[in-house]
Amino acid sequence: MRILLASSEIHPYSKTGGLADMVGALGKALARQGHQVGLVTPLYRGVREKFPDIQRLDWWLDVPWGEGRQGGQVFHRQAEKNLTVYFIDRPDFFDRNGLYTEHGHGYPDNPERYLFFSKAVVHLANYLPWRPQALHLHDWQTALAAPLVHWQRQQGAPVNLPRTLFTIHNLAYQGICDARFYALTNLPPAYWWPDGCEFFGAFNFLKGGIEYADLLTTVSPRYAREITTEAFGCQLDGVLRRRAAQLTGILNGVDYEEWNTEHNPYLRHPYSWRNLAGKAANKRELQREMGLPEREHVPLYGNISRLVDQKGTDLLLGALEEMLATEIQFVFLGSGEPVLEAACRRLAARYPAQVAVRIGFDQPLSHRIEAGCDFYLMPSRFEPCGLNQMYSLRYGTVPIVRRTGGLDDSVVDYLDDPRRANGIKFQEYSSRALARAMRKSLALYHEPALLRRYRINGMKADFSWDRTAREYSALYQKMAG
Repeated sequence: MRILLASSEIHPYSKTGGLADMVGALGKALARQGHQVGLVTPLYRGVREKFPDIQRLDWWLDVPWGEGRQGGQVFHRQAEKNLTVYFIDRPDFFDRNGLYTEHGHGYPDNPERYLFFSKAVVHLANYLPWRPQALHLHDWQTALAAPLVHWQRQQGAPVNLPRTLFTIHNLAYQGICDARFYALTNLPPAYWWPDGCEFFGAFNFLKGGIEYADLLTTVSPRYAREITTEAFGCQLDGVLRRRAAQLTGILNGVDYEEWNTEHNPYLRHPYSWRNLAGKAANKRELQREMGLPEREHVPLYGNISRLVDQKGTDLLLGALEEMLATEIQFVFLGSGEPVLEAACRRLAARYPAQVAVRIGFDQPLSHRIEAGCDFYLMPSRFEPCGLNQMYSLRYGTVPIVRRTGGLDDSVVDYLDDPRRANGIKFQEYSSRALARAMRKSLALYHEPALLRRYRINGMKADFSWDRTAREYSALYQKMAG
């Protein structure tokens, strides 16, 4: 099939989180299965310098913009066979220090930036000579392409207009803005109502995608069920229940070309499930790098995360206050809310021999944390899919997760299946419950044969993108008839 995927970030060109990993890996997997694939994303600052083979298309982008017009350019790069990446160039929108935020604050013109991007995606889909059959949209930044395509179809657009699939990566981020921005869509008033883009008097980008896409997916089967409930629906549960027949949960995959333990430029000591000796060596390297004492027999816990409420940072800090009275070590990499960054730094200052904190983003270090730790903590309040628990499994690092979303779908607790157990789960959202799970991990750590079995089970689990791409291919075929 001919498929165009649109995302506000795509690895390796831009990234703030798992969205970029997912779209980049899915595009590669689809192309290698024989589909003709295009990826479209904004041309952010620094991309052309990192990829000098990017070339400009001989086509000027021109879209309606309320009572006026907005223009831009399109660049492209042939990433590999069957896979072309398209970049929407509009320097005043995308040539900035950050993707969505700067100094901890979102750009005030984000609604205009990603409305322009959504319009550019639709125009590109109509312009490309290879005529995409499926337009796969990701998260609120591309959501408005769905009602725009829907309106073109209502107006009697050509029959080769692509069908739209909209993937919700995180329902909590909806792109809600002032109603005045709706005038820039050039959609008719019929799309501004409670079963359209209107949301309690505001303009909701994500809701527009949910209402008007042909099919919907989210990034794990359990999360697809959770978001139709009031507890997890973020006030859109009614809309999602109404469209439940069009909603599918597909668990994200892992790019094992990047996330592997045998051929990894970031790891000094390769290892596999057949020979785990390199994992112990990576643990010593990580302790040394993070300034912790090299103590082989002390369990090392890790976390790589955005410091936000969703990720359960408050639970993590609370449980560590209790568990640091025992012989454990903990390393953290990430950034987020300033108050939580400060709390992490204070914890490291109080326990310098047990806690090491790095604020920021460091891709090579994230690989070394996954490889060097014994246990990985993910106490999320909710987690649509999660990737780090799957990275941890492949790296032989036992994940400790809450039973929610993709964490529950991908990790096997002893109570789920003793034979296939590869992690530890807890249910209650509290520091006390996380601390209980950590005490279970201490017992596991001191049973070397059982710990080895958990590690091997995790490393042999298959979350490859080939499986995920086949599930998406089936949906594209369904949309195309």
